[in-house]
Amino acid sequence: MSPLIIAVIVLALAFDFLNGIHDSSNVVATMISSRALTPRLALGMTAVAEFSGPLIFGVAVANTIGHEVVAAKEINLQIILAALISAILWNLLTWYIGFPSSSSHALVGGFIGAVVMGVGWKAVQIPGVTKILIALFTSPFIGFVFGFVILRLIFLLSWNAKPSINEIFKRSQIFTALALGLSHGANDAQKTMGLITLALVTGGYLSVFEVPLWVIFLSGGMIALGTSVGGWRLIRTLGSKFYKIHPVDAFASQLASVVVILSASLFGGPVSTTQVVSSSIMGVGAAERVNKVRWTVAQEIATAWLLTIPATALVAAGMFWVIIRVIPL
Repeated sequence: MSPLIIAVIVLALAFDFLNGIHDSSNVVATMISSRALTPRLALGMTAVAEFSGPLIFGVAVANTIGHEVVAAKEINLQIILAALISAILWNLLTWYIGFPSSSSHALVGGFIGAVVMGVGWKAVQIPGVTKILIALFTSPFIGFVFGFVILRLIFLLSWNAKPSINEIFKRSQIFTALALGLSHGANDAQKTMGLITLALVTGGYLSVFEVPLWVIFLSGGMIALGTSVGGWRLIRTLGSKFYKIHPVDAFASQLASVVVILSASLFGGPVSTTQVVSSSIMGVGAAERVNKVRWTVAQEIATAWLLTIPATALVAAGMFWVIIRVIPL
């Protein structure tokens, strides 16, 4: 392999690792805040689940990211390199300031910005981009609705229950958290798989787009490793800033998130775990009492979501301009 393809693979795995750190908060924040599990146990259990996700549920999302967004023969490795650097820089910035932005938005924005700067819109496959944008922008609203409905159903079914039911919701989070870890691995780890496979096709190392087994294992392992490290700044944001989370809130938000993320993964729709989990937490809070949710925090996060794609697209375009002068075609 050439040094350039090796650099792309290394950066893709670095993005995957940071994605694990960044998004571990989404999976474990509610169960830690509701005191269902200790932080280390929650992160370790989730890491194992995330590694297993793509092995169990396939690589539909990887095919969408790597095969349906751009024409592999129209682009070059410098474009993929610029997109990855842009997404990594955004992840590092938002992780440092404790802002739960979307790694998925960062990757899509960086990819589009680098492609347009490098070869123009001719390489962009509009149906694939449309599919991704629909998945990214509708999933938070679906997560909110599911969170709202699930908590209302729980209240309806347990209206006469004793306080000891809280212990049931605590213990049940072991299963919902495992399911959430599996669904996150089945969605987010596959984005890295898709990029690495696209790079191998673009560089001439694969004749057709088919995710190699070693790519699946490496990508799953890196996101699991990042998850085991944990993003404590973001865990605090999701676990406490919206409102004080109780066991029933954690259980309902996890269940809602699993349904949305896993369904999207099976249909090949890349979604933002950050968005889905955050919106389901807000939906659960609103189902109990609308003023329970600190909506100012939600507004700040929504602003970051809206800024991510244009910001990373611009950074990626600038990075491609620099890279092409250092590593010419």
